Amino acid sequence: MSVTQSLTFLWTTWSLGISIVLVIFAAFLGFLAIQRSGYRKSIVILECLRVSLVCVAAILLNQPEWIEEFKPTEKPTVVVLYDDSPSMETQDVLSKSDEPSLQAKSRRESIAKLVDPETWVKLKERMDILIQPFGTGSKGRGSDLYEPLARVPETVKNARAIVFASDGDWNEGPPPVQAATMLRVKGLPIYSVAVGSSSRLPDIELLSLDAPTFGVAGKSVRIPFTIESSLPREYSTSVTFKTSDGDEIIREVRIAPMGRTSDSLVWKPKSTGEFTVSLSIPKHADEALTDNNQLTAPIAIREEKLKVLVIESAPRWEYRYLRNALSRDPGVDVSCLLFHPGLSKVGGGNKDYIKRFPEGLDELSKYDVVFLGDVGIEDGQLTIEQCRLLKGLVEQQASGLVFMPGPQGRQFTLLETDLADLCPVALDPNQPGGWGSRTPSHFELTETGRRSLLTKLADTTDDNAEVWEGLPGFQWYASVLRAKAGAEVLCVHKDATNEFGRLPLLVTRTFGAGKVLFMGTDGAWRWRKGVEDKYHYRFWGQVVRWMAYQRNMAKGETMRLYYVPDQPQMNQTLTLHANVVEPGGEPLHNGDVTARIIEPSGKTEVVRFASAGDEWGVFTGRYQPTEPGKHTITLICKQTNATLDASFFVQGIATERIGRPARPEVLEELSRVTKGQMVSADRIEEVITKLAQLPDPPPSVRRLQFWSNPALAAAIVVLLGVFWVGRKAVGLV
Repeated sequence: MSVTQSLTFLWTTWSLGISIVLVIFAAFLGFLAIQRSGYRKSIVILECLRVSLVCVAAILLNQPEWIEEFKPTEKPTVVVLYDDSPSMETQDVLSKSDEPSLQAKSRRESIAKLVDPETWVKLKERMDILIQPFGTGSKGRGSDLYEPLARVPETVKNARAIVFASDGDWNEGPPPVQAATMLRVKGLPIYSVAVGSSSRLPDIELLSLDAPTFGVAGKSVRIPFTIESSLPREYSTSVTFKTSDGDEIIREVRIAPMGRTSDSLVWKPKSTGEFTVSLSIPKHADEALTDNNQLTAPIAIREEKLKVLVIESAPRWEYRYLRNALSRDPGVDVSCLLFHPGLSKVGGGNKDYIKRFPEGLDELSKYDVVFLGDVGIEDGQLTIEQCRLLKGLVEQQASGLVFMPGPQGRQFTLLETDLADLCPVALDPNQPGGWGSRTPSHFELTETGRRSLLTKLADTTDDNAEVWEGLPGFQWYASVLRAKAGAEVLCVHKDATNEFGRLPLLVTRTFGAGKVLFMGTDGAWRWRKGVEDKYHYRFWGQVVRWMAYQRNMAKGETMRLYYVPDQPQMNQTLTLHANVVEPGGEPLHNGDVTARIIEPSGKTEVVRFASAGDEWGVFTGRYQPTEPGKHTITLICKQTNATLDASFFVQGIATERIGRPARPEVLEELSRVTKGQMVSADRIEEVITKLAQLPDPPPSVRRLQFWSNPALAAAIVVLLGVFWVGRKAVGLV
């Protein structure tokens, strides 16, 4: 770098004239003073100092500046940035001829010439060319256009211009125009090369396949999926569901135009093991992209044994048939606590019955689901402390709780305990015994109920609605006023209404880590009429498994792991819950629990858990997956030396996807703000010409302005002080 130094004055005719007059006048006055003093030496010195100060003032009046120019000796650099994110695989770039017979090129192929160093040979005599990709290895997480632009002034010395090739699709980081504003201040123009079509290609994309983490052999598994269409017309197609063990299900789906279609299918696994399931959509005749027509996901099929506790006061018909349904389910281990008011001891008769409420957290925490019948806070029934423990079981241990009130109205006393927070409905205190009638009443599914797995008594939506309409009616229902905020109403009374609308009878909600269900009638046992156990057993079997699903994601002898959401997406915060007990069965207090997570790429993350409830041995941690695919996790407790191995699958549907429209308006704004230019991919030669015409970068200049320098002003003040003191010393006033 060469340096040129010079002294310049910003004088005008008036400033120069005034300066000369001041200097001459000061010199004349000084000569007279010296002559009158008889040429005394002290007066000569004082007058010379006075004239010198006037000369300095006259010079400063013409604004002198010391200028240093630093001219770089190395060549300026042109930085070529090209987008290497997944969206550049979109094939929507046609040639100039626009011949239909020619297949569209991908956006990445269309900028291949720009990436070739031979393209920039004409500029190499005057400039250095630096070619860099951005967005490489993002795996669909997103495109950040701000970061590569903002990094140029920091990493590239003597940068002169930026060539920016992209489709303009950004979905991460600050707005790229902020980087453009910064580059304009530094004098770096952006020459944008826009690629891709601004209108979306005709495409059918399978967005999600939400297979659950695990299922139970012989029990139906509901698998939701979502399809997005950019076609202008609705059409019907067949989606194919396949499993790694050879099962195949074909389902007819009507795909809505220019939007998303959500549906689900039901698969009943026959055996246990680790399976891979896939869903595919056949290619449409007008579809341009077919790579996104299939998704796969893992699922574990187990042979589960869920522990269920049923608590009831008297053996009404609903209780008897519920107990039979659960005890005959091979996947359920049921325990019944029958208080039976009027008897000196609790009811019983076989191995399903227990004699008292589970003592201690180690006994109670074994239950996955608890049914509360027509019981309350009375002598010989539940206590306030037991209600508190039931609340903790749901909130901290992810167990399920089912409210099943009865004509005796005993559950109203539970609303005075901690269980009041869990009840998903508001009850009418003026009618604790509910309502009964000689004429049977019927359920009516809500829109949420039609989609719910709990109410799925037939394999298709139409058949399921028909089954519910034909179910035998009930002759008693609870005095429900309304559903509480945050609850989901699955079924309402077909006829009864109040000021809040239809009376909710089947209501669910999430409380803490667990789930709660309210069943507002005691007539489900009547569903056996004419069909025996078909619908009654299926309904309660689905309820138990739905409520126990999260709790049984992964469990060992002394540890249990579950997470929310159970079907995580990339960049979505995953909340991990762990229940840890000591070898003796007591919940662990203040333990050191960690999880080692291995991502599909092999990268390892360590998550430290914090205690969330000492009484229940609950620990929580947070993790944000950044890669799609199967993640293996090892839960470790330092105090008990216990480990638990599990896995979870992260869906790979991210914001950065193939087939999205290009956004040339983003690139146009970058060029406009920085005073550059935007061109299409087939006009790269025009960019080269523009770069060749760029002038050399101006030298950097450092100016020292004497006329406003505080150090010089201080020196003048000091000299004036010396002059004044000198006058006093020689006797001048």
